[in-house]
Amino acid sequence: MGLSSFFKNLFGSTKESVTELANNAEETFEQAKEAAAPYIEKAEAFAEETIEKVKEVSEPIIDQASDYAEKAKDTVSEYADKAAKVVNDVVDSVKEKTASLAVETPETISETVVDSSEKSTEEIEEIADDATEKA
Repeated sequence: MGLSSFFKNLFGSTKESVTELANNAEETFEQAKEAAAPYIEKAEAFAEETIEKVKEVSEPIIDQASDYAEKAKDTVSEYADKAAKVVNDVVDSVKEKTASLAVETPETISETVVDSSEKSTEEIEEIADDATEKA
């Protein structure tokens, strides 16, 4: 029985020690929380002040950026109109040149075909005349 009472005392005292440690830890946590509360409030106040300052400082910068964006938009649209005109002129020029080449090409081909066929006919007539003379 001495052994069982030893274990009961051992584990019983351990249980009490753990309970005491838990209570102490909870008290320490509460104390730390109370001690940190003023610092947390100061940090929150500092964060709010900083956000307000950033808003105040950034407003003129945002306004300037908006102005520059408007100027850029105007400039780009001005050049876009000019670029569109230039592109249209180039397209019209290419169409004109292509149309004139398309019209000239069939004439050249037809002339070539006519010339070639005429020569062939003349050559055939000469060959026929030569054959007739020999016979």
